[in-house]
Amino acid sequence: MNKGELVDLLATKADTTKKVANALLDAFIDSVTAAVADGEKVTLVGFGSFEARERKARDGRNPKTMEPLRIPATTVPAFSPGKQFKDAVSGKTV
Repeated sequence: MNKGELVDLLATKADTTKKVANALLDAFIDSVTAAVADGEKVTLVGFGSFEARERKARDGRNPKTMEPLRIPATTVPAFSPGKQFKDAVSGKTV
């Protein structure tokens, strides 16, 4: 499912226009992105949590030349699914 298909589904389920559904989805994405970028954890009970995680510096290798190199530390976004989401995906009762 792509964003357009998700907007269509949201508009149908919420009985609203695609324009409103798209605006709401954009607002949700922008809000979660800004919160996680500011170091906050966003938790949607039953669905999951979005957060920023620190990835330590580590040694790597250039796959083309096989030369060793140092990969710097960085912050990456992470999603942890909630129990209801995991159960729904695994086929357990919803």
